[in-house]
Amino acid sequence: MTAPRRDTRGIVDARGLLTQVRFRRRLPAAPLRPYVEHYWLIDWDLAEPYATHVVPHPSVNVVFQRYADRRGFGEVAGVGLELFSQKLVGRGRVCGVQFRPGGFRPFAPGRPVTDWTGRRLPLDAVFGGGEPPGCRADRTEESVDREGWDAVRPEGDAFRPEGCAVAHGVLEPADEDARVAALDAFLTPLLRGGPRILEQAELAVRLADRIRRDRTIRRVVEFARDEGMSVRALQRLFAGYVGVSPKWVLLRHRVHEALERAASGAEADWAAVAAELGYSDQAHLIRDVTATVGVSPTAYGR
Repeated sequence: MTAPRRDTRGIVDARGLLTQVRFRRRLPAAPLRPYVEHYWLIDWDLAEPYATHVVPHPSVNVVFQRYADRRGFGEVAGVGLELFSQKLVGRGRVCGVQFRPGGFRPFAPGRPVTDWTGRRLPLDAVFGGGEPPGCRADRTEESVDREGWDAVRPEGDAFRPEGCAVAHGVLEPADEDARVAALDAFLTPLLRGGPRILEQAELAVRLADRIRRDRTIRRVVEFARDEGMSVRALQRLFAGYVGVSPKWVLLRHRVHEALERAASGAEADWAAVAAELGYSDQAHLIRDVTATVGVSPTAYGR
């Protein structure tokens, strides 16, 4: 890979977002590229609040964030199962790491990736006790997971993720190249999976990428057979390394593509699109899109 992806797949109203923020993608250092899709960098300076929405990819993210009312902090965001929304106010910055589907496990090899799915956790809860002072918590990861970051941000609380020296090193440099270098420096020593973990991660990355690219894949049982695996073995691999099932990945990519078609402005034959994406009928496509973003494909494109 010589350049990061340029599509905006998964971003709801990407055109609107790009008028409000400065958004870039950057490639990681070469040794990280088999596992990391790209870094994503966002800066904003808004006169009025703006809400952004994303239909998550089947990817784990590490996200360093600084908002107008507090200093920076870092967290691990497991694969998101629901529409993600974030209100942006004033000035702020985000430096994110999007891992390839299947690529996160070598950085946290001790636990299956399903342990992080649908959760947002402090760095220390995922990567262990090696974080600098200020990243650790008196609260348990379960309480953070249950109550959310807003419950632990008040002044004087013992848990102060915004004090993390890692987040400061990533977010503060004015030079974008320095921020990318800081992300490389943070991730490189965390790439500590053994040979078996790396082998399985590379297999999971390859299979997840095939699901994304190969539109002929319609059913998990046929995909597993084509790969010389049992369905159960494929499901175990995805649970351990991707964080969601192969069927979930397949459906999420279908929804992403349907939303991209809807947002293109061109009139769509949704029955034909449904057949192309592997749905048994148009109603199933409309149901999946509506369940994900709250409106039908036609309404989404307006």
